[in-house]
Amino acid sequence: MIKNGSEILIDVLVEQGVDTIFGYPGGCVLNIYDELYKSKDRIKHILTAHEQGASHAADGYARATGKVGVVLATSGPGATNLVTGIATAYMDSIPMVAITGNVGTSLIGKDSFQEVYIAGITMPITKHNFVVRRVEDLADTVRSAFRIAQSGRKGPVLIDIPKDISANKCEFTPGEKVVINEKYDIDENEIKNIASLIAESKRPVIYYGGGVEASNAEGLLLQLMEKADIPSAHTMMAIGCIPDDHPLSLGMIGMHGTVSADWATDKSDLLICIGTRFSDRVATNTKKFATKAKIIHVDIDASEIDKNVYTAGNIVSDAKTFLEALLPYVKEAKHDAWWAQIREWQEKYDYKPKDNDEVLMPHQIMKAIKEITKEDTIITTDVGQHQLWASQYNGRTMPRQFLTSGGLGTMGYGYGAAIGAKVAFPEKTVVHVTGDGSFHMNLNEICTAVSYNLPIITVIFNNRVLGNVRQWQTMFYGKRYSETTLNRKTDYCKLADAFGGIGYKCVNLKEFKIALTEALTKNCPVLIDCDINMDLRVLPMIPAGGSVEDMVID
Repeated sequence: MIKNGSEILIDVLVEQGVDTIFGYPGGCVLNIYDELYKSKDRIKHILTAHEQGASHAADGYARATGKVGVVLATSGPGATNLVTGIATAYMDSIPMVAITGNVGTSLIGKDSFQEVYIAGITMPITKHNFVVRRVEDLADTVRSAFRIAQSGRKGPVLIDIPKDISANKCEFTPGEKVVINEKYDIDENEIKNIASLIAESKRPVIYYGGGVEASNAEGLLLQLMEKADIPSAHTMMAIGCIPDDHPLSLGMIGMHGTVSADWATDKSDLLICIGTRFSDRVATNTKKFATKAKIIHVDIDASEIDKNVYTAGNIVSDAKTFLEALLPYVKEAKHDAWWAQIREWQEKYDYKPKDNDEVLMPHQIMKAIKEITKEDTIITTDVGQHQLWASQYNGRTMPRQFLTSGGLGTMGYGYGAAIGAKVAFPEKTVVHVTGDGSFHMNLNEICTAVSYNLPIITVIFNNRVLGNVRQWQTMFYGKRYSETTLNRKTDYCKLADAFGGIGYKCVNLKEFKIALTEALTKNCPVLIDCDINMDLRVLPMIPAGGSVEDMVID
């Protein structure tokens, strides 16, 4: 059948299982938006306030569902406004397809109005880029984009479509949804060797990351932990895969991880690293990281092997395939002496913040969110102290419940991600945890939540400073608070009202619990302004470039 490029694009998106697109229209995507208008019964479009918000919404949708998020923007500034969101997805290996319009092919290279070479701009932050020059290539290009975004180490793919391509016609043949069924050839002898190392180990530790969540391997990981009695520590990207209150979980590892997780890693004789990449937020000093351990690294991306930390053995595989291969060879074991040492560290040294019901303490806010909301509540965060407190005390017990920007550290990420998660799961509670600095980055997206009747609850840790940067200034820069004291006069209750939502202001735990309980009954976005002391610090902390020996505990 003969169809134009816009019809082909929408048909293939539907063919690939896309039910929602986040975006913002403009001149070079008018043909596509005209087709979206005609296809309202097949695909839903969410209009955000800004293209960056749309990109974060597509990212949040992908993280919450495990599906590919799709974002659409016009040429020029529309396309460049996606860059931060694309980079955020790239750094955290999130599957996304970003579709941009461009000027007509006859105008490319002539500095035409709103022309920009978005493929070149985003080349370092995408898995692959496509510039479509013939309408005949469009359908297979879109299918390839979905295949690339979901295969191997997941990530964003960009498709740039000149305006005339979206209008030109050609013969279109419907296809099938891309099915990812990758096989990883794992040498049986390597698996047996790892099983032997586990059997011989006296002080084993598993350190795992987002690759476990990406491959839905959390159940297999728990089997390995329980069978071989191995403690585990996770990165920020793997929160919820194994609940932190599980007896075999040490909690989060790294710069702001638990003392017991970091010390156990440092003292281990075997470190099994699954679906993680030894980032500088975990291996803060690679020369001093787990020096007593034989390190086994399992990662889907071969380029990560021996990139940051040299290993005694490695396997290129997704986490699920590796664990399925390993489990039959692992013997049941007990490590009572090792656990006795770890329990001593947990009791004596793991940081335990003090409760205070008269003022708002971050850990108590997070505990109240856990107690008052349902277990399947999704939490999104921005970046800063609030993100780290939320990571430490989030209470999530299932994967895909904690959405945050780990690799890029994007302030302003959280509200867009909350929109994506809420669109994906309208029946679930979505709580957006943010700081007053981060919130000002993308608070304009409240209008999107109001327009689409998305009752997102935003909890603002309002300490009137850029808390994380100020903490570093306190500890390492002689308390010279250069441009980190905000003292903005924003009235969040009035702001919520102006957008069409509801606002609360809280100064103690009782007020917060009342506000959160009431927020859960409202059918509109809610802002809860929480007064936080600006001098509170995120602890424990390993300074950048330091090791566990430099950890600040109190």
